[in-house]
Amino acid sequence: MDQGLELHTRSIEQPEAFWGEAAKLIDWQRNAEQVLDSSAAPLYRWFSGGALNTCYNAVDRHVEAGRGEQIAIEYVSPVTGHNRSINYLSLQKQVARLAGLLKSLGVEKGDRVVIYMPMVPETAFAMLACARIGAIHSVVFGGFAANELATRINDAKPKVVLSASCGIEPSGVVAYKPLLDDALAQASHKVDNCVILARPQYQCDLTDGRDLDWYSAVADAPEAECEVIAATDPLYILYTSGTTGTPKGVVRDNGGHAVALAWSMSHIYNIEAGDVFWAASDVGWVVGHSYIVYGPLLVGATTLLYEGKPVGTPDAGAFWQTIAKYKVKSFFTAPTAIRAIKREDPDGELIKPYDLSCLGQVFLAGERCDPDTLEWCQSKLDKPVIDHWWQTETGWPVAANLMGVAPLPVKPGSPARAVPGYQVEVLDAMGEQVGANETGNVVIKLPLPPGTLPTLWQNDQRYQDSYLSMYDGYYLTGDAGYIDEDGYLYIMSRIDDIINVAGHRLSTGRFEEVLCQHDSVAEAAVIGVSDKLKGQLPLGLVVLKAGARADHDVLYKELLTLVRSEIGPVAAFKLVSAVPKLPKTRSGKILRATMRKIADNQDYKVPATIEDPQTLDIVQNTLTRMGYSKALTQAVS
Repeated sequence: MDQGLELHTRSIEQPEAFWGEAAKLIDWQRNAEQVLDSSAAPLYRWFSGGALNTCYNAVDRHVEAGRGEQIAIEYVSPVTGHNRSINYLSLQKQVARLAGLLKSLGVEKGDRVVIYMPMVPETAFAMLACARIGAIHSVVFGGFAANELATRINDAKPKVVLSASCGIEPSGVVAYKPLLDDALAQASHKVDNCVILARPQYQCDLTDGRDLDWYSAVADAPEAECEVIAATDPLYILYTSGTTGTPKGVVRDNGGHAVALAWSMSHIYNIEAGDVFWAASDVGWVVGHSYIVYGPLLVGATTLLYEGKPVGTPDAGAFWQTIAKYKVKSFFTAPTAIRAIKREDPDGELIKPYDLSCLGQVFLAGERCDPDTLEWCQSKLDKPVIDHWWQTETGWPVAANLMGVAPLPVKPGSPARAVPGYQVEVLDAMGEQVGANETGNVVIKLPLPPGTLPTLWQNDQRYQDSYLSMYDGYYLTGDAGYIDEDGYLYIMSRIDDIINVAGHRLSTGRFEEVLCQHDSVAEAAVIGVSDKLKGQLPLGLVVLKAGARADHDVLYKELLTLVRSEIGPVAAFKLVSAVPKLPKTRSGKILRATMRKIADNQDYKVPATIEDPQTLDIVQNTLTRMGYSKALTQAVS
């Protein structure tokens, strides 16, 4: 039996022994009475009766171990031209003072703090300061619309908001403070205090009696000690993207979260104390929580916090330059970032000037990774490129190659096998397991492992209705896919993105995979559009590589031929057009559901997480030209 399979089998057959052993990676103030508490199943809890402090484990214990001079955070900001190295001793003092300030403002264990900030070190300080005193933080992506921020404030009911005067994008300064003021005016919940980090790029006014200047307030604050926190107490709330009405707040506990992330850093990402790890994401997303802030610091690594983009800050070589300069061992980004780089630098010329001998492997996640993107990255870097799959709800990888202990052969298109702790299955509509290579609904058998969501914020029933009600004893991932004869998982699309063409269930992911095989195509999105005869038809939009000058009619015929040869006539694929840009969230997810509503002339709401709202106009105009969207369709407010 291979080592990865042995680990997985033991984690499923003996979960308490497996995770009890993994818990030794963390310093506990009180050991758990029960490793797995099933008393309220299906609401399982991990490490019941145990107590710890996540901030102590991420910061203080490394200082006490004599490693205070080691760099904890490398802040790299190409958008401002400012870099900063923060060692563990400095991090401890900054976090302790900010925690002291929060306590002086009346924040106590269990109170909520909303963090609405850019990619700066102070954002990590804010998260850790909350963890230090047992406050529950809720990070809202900096620059979110005021009404979206207001709904999260109403749901979390924070005592304090930590924010900044602005964020900085390649397109320019994004003023946060006016958005925050607007949100607070809209919110029915009233916040006692706001602490505002003044950035030189945008000066803002402070509201008397409510707002405090970050630097002066922290300078005068006492240092707070680490509180004793129950393992099952919440560490944070993270609202899932695109929520409407009542937000869906994913809860993360302290104990299971610390154990799972510490275990994942060494076993999956091959990172130990002193190594440099870079997750090129944002703290507004789950990746930023797990693998910019908590995961690397829990194991005493150096984490790189990057305020920039894969292209345009300054060019498509920015990532490689940063990896070489800071000696990054493991690098984590989204497939959409690699596609953006590939589009600007298809031959990889901007990789060549940099010595990447430090780099052990590249990890891709956040959306489905088509084989063409993975193979391009692997060939240009000559490094293992590891696709892995997980969700905001799970908090850490569900399927991945265990690069720290048992690397498997890479199969492009698959995130490899289920990670220890996760029993992944594929079921049909009736709840029966399907055969190898048969597509169905991807589910995880309960109990979920440590580090995953125990519930939704103040709404156990909604948690059960949303995730546990479709199949008894299983968590519904919402993704469709299959498992091959070697146990490799393939995630092909969201369940909602399965297209039913004259009774044939086809995956949008498979169409996109095929379209990306064309030499001129950088990325693709496929949606199902309504058809009176066949029920639905696949419609594709492709973005061409930089410099590609394909004739429209020739490209159209070549793409149709490609799909027909790879998927077959059953695909009924006749609708495809090139667009300059696809609508995406800031984390790189293509907004297929919104595109589908536009095509079918349904009312739609512009998602709060959209990166560039103008891309919806591009899609609407293209779909209108293709005969699938009336020009008068409007976004609803």
